[in-house]
Amino acid sequence: MDVWKAVVVGVVQGLSEFLPISSSGHIALTQELLGMNKLNTQPDITFELVLHIGTLLSVVIYFRRRLLDLFLGLFQAHRTEERKTILWLLLATVPATAAYLLFKDFFEGAYDRPVLVGVFLLATGAILLLPKWIRAKEREFGLKQALWMGVAQAFAVLPGISRSGSTITAGLMSGAQPAKAAEFSFLMFLPAIGGGMLLKADALMKIAQSDAGAAYGAGFVAAFVSGIFAVYLVLAAIKRGKLEYFAYYCFMAGLAAILYFSLAR
Repeated sequence: MDVWKAVVVGVVQGLSEFLPISSSGHIALTQELLGMNKLNTQPDITFELVLHIGTLLSVVIYFRRRLLDLFLGLFQAHRTEERKTILWLLLATVPATAAYLLFKDFFEGAYDRPVLVGVFLLATGAILLLPKWIRAKEREFGLKQALWMGVAQAFAVLPGISRSGSTITAGLMSGAQPAKAAEFSFLMFLPAIGGGMLLKADALMKIAQSDAGAAYGAGFVAAFVSGIFAVYLVLAAIKRGKLEYFAYYCFMAGLAAILYFSLAR
């Protein structure tokens, strides 16, 4: 893998992870445009995981105070809110984990089908418009919202289905305040990627010791740096719940992907 291509994909990952436009879908399409998938019979899911680890660090830095409170909640009995949040985060991770383990081959195979990714981007656009028409009365964030957001995250394993977009939408539709839905969505990112790191631990170790290590490292740094920039710039807008603006972009990107890759083949 060329280092410059890894950097390009890393920047795409970092910028798109914090927008409800599907970073996985954009990575799949960018890799296809750069010809990165033509050299392999299988899509490089490990490379995407490396990029996600880079953006994971961006989330850790942005939410460092909140994460410290959650960590202290493990040891201080009076921090009941933090303990409930930790439990909700763990429960919200279960649906995506189960879906990936049960349908792993289908999910990973979808990364090598750019037309299908375009279709899923159209689906993301439709998902982002739902809060305009279906919106529950706002209430205190609780287990119900966490579980609905967990189910939404399971569908976001598919490239083109935005994780942040689908989970925030699920939170809004179940009555969560926009700011709380956004915060919980990004905190959900941590155990999801942490689980992926455990599942791919052997592959990650081999990559670190291989000739591709430099390219993977460059992609990691690019995702981290661009992610830091994006999270501070974009998260405030997402918390206001203005998801419909991103829906129109997903419609255009999805149609463009379908047309381009249909004609290219």
